[in-house]
Amino acid sequence: MMEKIKVKQAVVVEGKYDKIALKNVIDGVIITTDGFGVYRSEDKIKLIQMYAKSVGLIILTDSDTAGQQIRGRIKSLVGDAQIINVYCPVIFGKERRKDHASKEGKLGVEGMSVEVLREAFEKAGLSGDTEIVREPVTKQDMIALGLNGSPNSSALREKAAISLGLPAKLSSNALRDAVSTMMSRDAFIDFINKLKGAEK
Repeated sequence: MMEKIKVKQAVVVEGKYDKIALKNVIDGVIITTDGFGVYRSEDKIKLIQMYAKSVGLIILTDSDTAGQQIRGRIKSLVGDAQIINVYCPVIFGKERRKDHASKEGKLGVEGMSVEVLREAFEKAGLSGDTEIVREPVTKQDMIALGLNGSPNSSALREKAAISLGLPAKLSSNALRDAVSTMMSRDAFIDFINKLKGAEK
């Protein structure tokens, strides 16, 4: 059996079944938002804020629209605390315990295999005791690459996100946060230029 990935940050997931799935992959604190509980529960909000200040957060939500909303809500609650975004790939299907697929037909965190979840953490630079420190992609980089502020920025962001196995509808800042944990700034610039070259 593969050794679990040790993380010092608290990992935030949506529900108890996500937590159960993740326990097979990581060794660390896992907090659940209980779906949209981060909008209502003062205790939940305080707990997340406490962990954000003390050890930092890793956010792993489902790749659907609700997951993106919850991710955004957590970010707004913790301000400039250290956050690492882990993204599950978009895989269509149905969780075994459910009778029907979700509204968008995408598998949630609980439906991901150990291998897929492990790969998602490794992509975010979390592979064990040592964290990979990379030069972050800047807002200026996003503008210069045409990923923000241009007429076709949204379409290019979507194409880039899909190519990287990320949710398609990411804002410029969310994409920037994600790629800053996945690859070096130079590698990202090279990747986008190649992606744009392939369009011509």
